[in-house]
Amino acid sequence: MNSLLYVEYPKWISPSLFPTVPVLNLLKWYGLMYVVAFVTAFCILRRELKEGALNEENYIATEDDIFSFIWWGIIALILGARIFSCLVYDTEVNYWTHPWLIFWPFDTTTKQFTGLAGMSYHGGFIGGLIGMLLWCKKHKRKTWKWIDAMCVAIPLGYTFGRIGNFMNGELYGRITTMPWGMVFPRAAAESVSVSLDWVQDFMAKCGMTVAEGQRLVNLPRHPSQLYEALFEGVGLWCLLWFLRKKKPFDGFLSACYTIGYGLVRFVIEYFREPDADLGYRISANGSEILYTNSSLLNISTGQILCFLMIIGGLILMFVQWKREKKNRTLS
Repeated sequence: MNSLLYVEYPKWISPSLFPTVPVLNLLKWYGLMYVVAFVTAFCILRRELKEGALNEENYIATEDDIFSFIWWGIIALILGARIFSCLVYDTEVNYWTHPWLIFWPFDTTTKQFTGLAGMSYHGGFIGGLIGMLLWCKKHKRKTWKWIDAMCVAIPLGYTFGRIGNFMNGELYGRITTMPWGMVFPRAAAESVSVSLDWVQDFMAKCGMTVAEGQRLVNLPRHPSQLYEALFEGVGLWCLLWFLRKKKPFDGFLSACYTIGYGLVRFVIEYFREPDADLGYRISANGSEILYTNSSLLNISTGQILCFLMIIGGLILMFVQWKREKKNRTLS
């Protein structure tokens, strides 16, 4: 008999912090992780402040400055993440004709409190960028110097957001026979027939068995949330932290963050299952099977947005490099 080569999603994990306490079961891990992410980003930004990364020729930045700066970024990030998620990713509710539902925290059918379920990273990226640009304009600070500092702070905080997705058991990956593949309860709705030859072969490879008479099976999947936490979060942060004192011009770290995140997320999207209601934006063979990917030419919404991030980062890198070169020539 084959040994088990997959992992069951831990039964003790619940989306709620206190699932057995009626008054407190509305407190979610995902919300807590957002708070931890913002606190982490603030702490790193404060460290950069102490290193002098935000000082300008005639101005010494203060903690009040970074608190105000990050607050503007957070508010704009949340607005952008929510609006983008509703208008681009969620096709079940007609938010275009009922825009007030974007920030309506109750289920329209059951009237139960749901909070603002559904956030988009790319929407948060756009919203946060706008918030930071507006803050810099209002306070007449050097825009790309401040955004560079924030880009160093963001990835490590972002790590906790993806851990929150894992705690929710959402945004799981495609099926896999890798020994770290995980059976997510929320993927049970996408169970496949045990009678299929490829399913039986798949189960044999990972030592999976089913009860007699069971017709459907929930197969192990890539824990893509943890991939993102590791590579888009910790890995990217380590790179930017190393580069923070070596940047040749303002805007360099912002460009590196944008390009780096776009590249890493683009690759991880091949392991992460696209949203069922969106499927592939570009399909090589017209296949709508999402739990496995038969071609690198099957492109998801997230990959298109990441490609645009890469292009935008390269343009920013070139423009800021040319500007720095011009300034050195004039000086």
